[in-house]
Amino acid sequence: MNTQTSVKGRKTFRAGVHGQAFALRSWMILLLGILAFAQARSPLAQAGQAPALPQAGAPSPVGNAKVFPPLLQGIGIDQKLNEQVPFELHFRDESGKTVRLGDYFGKKPVILSLVYFDCPMLCTMAENGLLHSLQEVKFTAGREFDVLTVSFDPHDTVELAAAKKAVYVGLYGRKGAEAGWHFLTGDEAAIQQLTRAVGFRYRYDPQAKQFVHATGIMLLTPQGRIARYFYGIYYPSRDLRLGLVEASANKIGSPVDEVLLFCCRYDPATGRYGVIISRIIQISGLMTILLIGGLILALSRSRQAAAGL
Repeated sequence: MNTQTSVKGRKTFRAGVHGQAFALRSWMILLLGILAFAQARSPLAQAGQAPALPQAGAPSPVGNAKVFPPLLQGIGIDQKLNEQVPFELHFRDESGKTVRLGDYFGKKPVILSLVYFDCPMLCTMAENGLLHSLQEVKFTAGREFDVLTVSFDPHDTVELAAAKKAVYVGLYGRKGAEAGWHFLTGDEAAIQQLTRAVGFRYRYDPQAKQFVHATGIMLLTPQGRIARYFYGIYYPSRDLRLGLVEASANKIGSPVDEVLLFCCRYDPATGRYGVIISRIIQISGLMTILLIGGLILALSRSRQAAAGL
């Protein structure tokens, strides 16, 4: 009886294993199909269909034409480590007061985030990523460092800046943070001088009525020199903390790999947002391969265990 039960258990277990194998093969086919479809639909794969746009930022390097479609030529974040930001520039804070950029420097390192407050896509994700990282860092904005979130849209208003500050400072939830996280707006001349100084290259799309831009943050020393760049919308809290420590000591970091995320634009012909993200297909493909490899390894071990019954 025990022998019959054991044999029946083996058959049931092996049937389950075969079922898992069939499911795994199905998922592999589905994932590879999705990946191939995404790559085919990617704006990078359809580079020839993207129209060139008039420039609103700094001149674009020639090399970009070999890498990006026309829509993204001239867009990016250059690493200008150890460059000085212009202290003499004037902006408006969230209360409408005219402030000098240099007023925020002198004692603490500064995190600079360049967004525009009416952005429908990546700007909010970038600010959310910054918020999440700041919540994980033991240092507190306003005490060990300051944060400057500066809009590069000259049409953004003080009211929008105040609303953004209320949301993010409230979510941050640290005592005294309202004195350390500032949301600034300014005129086009001041904005372009600041963005050029830190290597932030962007462009306005008049058809979509949106900005085409990359995302990232910069760490600045108390003297206003660029110490480090973080690209994308996620900034590891450990690296951010280390960067703040080094920037506070006026240490300049080394160049990092540029993994750029580009903001989206609205296509009025299709009524959809076209995501323009560099290297996202390659990263997604790598993650898919790693996931499948892990599932295959687990399935192999399950078969070995079944064979030992």
